[in-house]
Amino acid sequence: MRPLLLGAAVLLGVAACGGGGSGKEPAVTAPSSIAVTSPAFRDGGTIPRKYTCDGESLPPPLAWSNIPANARALALVVDDPDAPNGTFTHWVVLDVEPIAATLAEGGVLPGVKQAKNSGGKTGYYPPCPPSGTHHYRFTVYALSQPTGLLNGAGLSEALKAIDAKTIARGRLTATYSR
Repeated sequence: MRPLLLGAAVLLGVAACGGGGSGKEPAVTAPSSIAVTSPAFRDGGTIPRKYTCDGESLPPPLAWSNIPANARALALVVDDPDAPNGTFTHWVVLDVEPIAATLAEGGVLPGVKQAKNSGGKTGYYPPCPPSGTHHYRFTVYALSQPTGLLNGAGLSEALKAIDAKTIARGRLTATYSR
């Protein structure tokens, strides 16, 4: 029984960033005018262990600015383009009020919805590369209107809705190695 459980755990770990890359980045052509930052790491820097599967698995704190005045909602997508089987989407947050300028460590804002990630679960799937260094993109999208999707919406449906409604975007990219 134990070898079976261990095997299942290993397969799940490989699926995290090593496989199951079913999430594609929205094919947005909107201007990249939003500034995205984090007090926990800098653009091009390293994500602290605390925010990964090797730490506390908490979503990191984020901040953004330069949201267009005509934005009616925001979305956040965290993904890993270096996953062996294609981009792995770690987190999709939908329909954030455009007046929000931060996301606190470990949480989501009240009233927002989260779509499924590439692991098939709703919520934050922490960076957990199978080996080597992976890049993690924290992209904030300004939307012309809320997506209207429900909590737990499918990943593909959420990314299509973001793509169709994006008027501006911004990105913070950081790495994590194992």
